[in-house]
Order: sequence, then structure tokens, then C-alpha cells
Amino acid sequence: MLEELDIQNFALIDKAHVEFSSGFTVLSGETGAGKSILIGSLSFLLGGKTSTDMIRSGTHETVVSGTFALESDETRAWLSEHGILVEENRVLLRRLLRDSGKSSAWIGSVPVTRADLAEFAAFLVDLHGQHEQQSLLKVGEHRRYLDSYAGLESEVRAFTGLYAALVEKRNLLFRLNETDSDRANRIELLSFALAELEEAKFKPGEDDELSDEETRLLSYEKLYADIDELNALLDGSDGQGGAVLPQLRRLAAVSAHAASLDKNLAELETRVQSAFYELGDISKEFLRYAASLVFDPERLSWVQERLDLMYRLKKKYASSPSAPLSELEAYAQSAREELLSLTDAATDKTALEADIAALEKQVYAAAKALSAKRSEAAASMQKEVEAILSRLGMKDTVFQVQVTQDPGTAEEQSCGPFGMDSIEFRISANPGSPPLPLIKIASGGELSRVMLALKTILSDGDPAGTLIFDEIDTGIGGEVAVSLGSHMKALASKKQILCITHLASIAVYADNQIKIQKGATGDSTSTRVFPVEGAERVREIARMLSGDAYSDASLEHAAALLHQFGGL
Repeated sequence: MLEELDIQNFALIDKAHVEFSSGFTVLSGETGAGKSILIGSLSFLLGGKTSTDMIRSGTHETVVSGTFALESDETRAWLSEHGILVEENRVLLRRLLRDSGKSSAWIGSVPVTRADLAEFAAFLVDLHGQHEQQSLLKVGEHRRYLDSYAGLESEVRAFTGLYAALVEKRNLLFRLNETDSDRANRIELLSFALAELEEAKFKPGEDDELSDEETRLLSYEKLYADIDELNALLDGSDGQGGAVLPQLRRLAAVSAHAASLDKNLAELETRVQSAFYELGDISKEFLRYAASLVFDPERLSWVQERLDLMYRLKKKYASSPSAPLSELEAYAQSAREELLSLTDAATDKTALEADIAALEKQVYAAAKALSAKRSEAAASMQKEVEAILSRLGMKDTVFQVQVTQDPGTAEEQSCGPFGMDSIEFRISANPGSPPLPLIKIASGGELSRVMLALKTILSDGDPAGTLIFDEIDTGIGGEVAVSLGSHMKALASKKQILCITHLASIAVYADNQIKIQKGATGDSTSTRVFPVEGAERVREIARMLSGDAYSDASLEHAAALLHQFGGL
């Protein structure tokens, strides 16, 4: 459960601290006040993608942190696996983004990657917005919802691994079945490439080292002139006077004499002596460097030939001529492995074909088992979703989870990485009309309610203790909004619910209400986030009802609704 949220310099929010309670909380405010900014800051904290546009204008970084109470064994197990200690069953998440584009994240006091942050946050929060709602229109996502409802995720992952092993063996058999000529050509090509790379005998990092050496050799005259001038400035070897070391030697002698007269100068005298000896050592190092500085045209020629060889081989076998040298070694390793598979006399095609046949039977049996479980779960899922949709104002709606098997051949059933099924949600909102794909008939309001129904039936198996709904009330109003508010309040008995809404008929059901308000100070615009209670909440509900937060009629209506639906 989300307990506290701290935001600094995120979009229009300069600074905000919000405390959250369990149950049903709505976030309200006028259009453009920044309600979605608050959800955006939460998405950022939970590992969402970043953009420097998130940083408040005139500042250099944004920081968002949140405290969560841990409610599932999955969260504690994840933290334990990653060596992150927990105190009082709570964890602090923090994320920072600088205007340079650099982002940092922490779980507790441990720095983590964005991927780790997002993986862990999925155990804490399920954030539903318009983007996720649109996933209902993507048929490919419907399988994921059904598998989650049926608790088949781990079984599907195991099937995907089995299917990948089958594909790998089929690909190997395909290569072995290529014509002798094609195989011979491939072996010759790989052998030649491997010979070129092995003959070159490149060392790790050699390209960078040689590039630096080439620059040094090509700049010999300028480098020699600089070193010569440095030596002249240090020891006066040019005979022009004013060199540093003779002057510093005189300075050391005078300071030593002064220190003998006044002990208060002893520390300064020591520092002068240190500077003299340090510069003396530096001068000797420069002199030694000058003595070793020799222009070697043969070495330069060798370095340039070596770099040219690297360029040509990278152009042939790496992603680009400027690619790191490691790509050549990766290509060489890949070539060795492919050559081994093509030339290994021990490769037994008959045995491989037998392995494939056995795997095909395993894959088919596993796919059939998955399909049977999906079909059984689909029937149950349909009933549960229809029951919830009925309570959400879609009484006569037929919701269908269509599970069909992909077409195969007489010899072989077609399977993919997730099984043999095609899964699609269909809906009929009018009695007598056949169920059709969601994309053909579902309005925005209907999609919102279908998504809420899915979230409801999936909530028991979801470890996330917090569900966040952004604009789930799009396209609805009246009695439908009332039923949606009632349903979310009931769902809040199991999960912490946060919901952005502009409808008073939903907000009055909430246990808590937070207002987002935009204001201007001088040339600066900022967004405030604060809870509303008592008379303030009555005024906010009145504003949501009629746009008038102060008329007696609006206030009476708002107070009556809050008392009626439990908001007060």
C-alpha cells in the first residue's frame, strides 16, 4: 500500500507531500490543474520511461520518492533475493532525473536499475490509464488477461521454453538438410573469416591503444616543441632567464631564512620547500620524457597498417567500422560454433529427427493441456465479467472469451510460442446482437467498464496492493457513474484504490479525497496537492456537481450525497 509520496520539481509541481490511506481515494481538480501530473510522477517513481520534459522549468532535477507498506510474500521474497533489507515492513522507493538526462533509482538505500525498479514496483502497484485501456483493442493482449485469470503464467513460460527448444532443433536440421554445395560454401566462408580474425590476433582494447599511439606519432613535432618549451620554462635551459626552478630555489632559501627569524612562518616555509621539490621532480620527469621521445616512421607505418586491418575486418564482420573490437571476437565465436554444427561428423541426423519428433509430441500435448485449461477458464471468466458489467450499468451485455485453435495440417497441429490457441474478447451490448470484436463496437465508456471488470476479477491473484485508475470514467455519467463508484468502493475492501475522476457521483463514494489545484505566483505557475475534509470536501463535491462551490443549493446537494454514499 502506498503511504506517502514526496514530489520535487516534477512538471508543474514544485514541491508536494501527500499521505495516503487505505480504502478508496479519489483525486479531483479542475481540468488542467495537474491531476495527470500526479499520476505521471507515480509512473516515473514506479520505473516508467523518462524525459527531461518532466523536470520543472527553471530547475535542474526532479526527485520523487514514495513509502510503501509491504503486503505480499512476493515483495518480501524479491527484496530478500536482491539483498535489500526491510525495516518495519516498509520500503522507500526513490528516483531522480537530471536535466542531463541521467536517471538514478533506489529501493531502500540500494541503487537499482530502471528495469529492477519496474520489476519490483509491479508487485506494489497496478497503474491503469488510457494507454492500458487501449490494450483491450489489441487481440494479442487478450491471451495475457485470460492466462492471468486462469493462473497459467508459469505454465505458459515453461511451454515457451519447450517450444523454443523445438524451434532450435528444427533450425539445426534445416541447416543440415541444405544441399552439400550450400553447406560447403557456408563452411568455406566461415573458415575464411575465422582464419582472417585468428591471424590478426587482436588484443582486447588494442584499437583504442593504437589510435592513441597514432595520434602521438603524427603529432611528434608539436609534442616535442611543447616538451622543449616546458623544460625551458622549468629549468631555464634556453638561457633567457625567468625560469621557474631557479626562482623557486631562491624563494625556498629566502623563506627558510625568514622562518629561522620567525617560527610562525615555519608552516609556510615547509609548503614552499614542498612546492620546490615537487616541481623539481616534475622537471626531471619531463626531461626523461624528452630523452625518450623519438620519431619512428616505421612504427607509425606499422600502427597505421594495423588500424587499417582492423577497419577492414570490422567493416566485414562487425556492425560498423567504428564498432568495438569485442564485436569481432563475438563474430569469431559465433563462426566457431556454427562451423562445429556444420562439420561435426558426430552429428546424427537420424537422432536429431527422432529428438524433434519426440519434442513435437511434447509440445502438442502441452499445448492441448493449455488449451483445455483456457477453455474451462474462459467460461468462468465470461460469467464473472458479465456479472460485474451488469452492476456497472451494462445489464444485458454478453461478454465472450473466444478460444479457437490455430489451423494446422492433417499431419501436424500448428503451435506458436504460447500454445495453439487464438484468444479474443467479444462483446454484445444489445440483446439479440451477436458478440463482435471489441474494436468494432465498444465505446470509450464501455471499454472503461470492461477493463474495471477485468481488474476486479484479476485482483485476487495480483500481489499489487494498490490499484490506480486514471480517467476510467471517460465517456460515462449518470447512473453508470454511480454504479462505478459503488463498485470501486467495494473493490477497495480488498485493495487500496486511487482514482482520478471529474465526476462527483464517483467521488462521493470515496473514503478520502485529495484535491489538485493550479495557481500562479508572479511569473510562476505551480500545482498544489492537498487532502480535503469536512466543509472543504463538501465545497469540492459541489464544484464537481455544478461548477459552483459556494451556492447553498450546491452545498446542500453535495453534503446530502456524501452522507448518502458514505463519503462523510
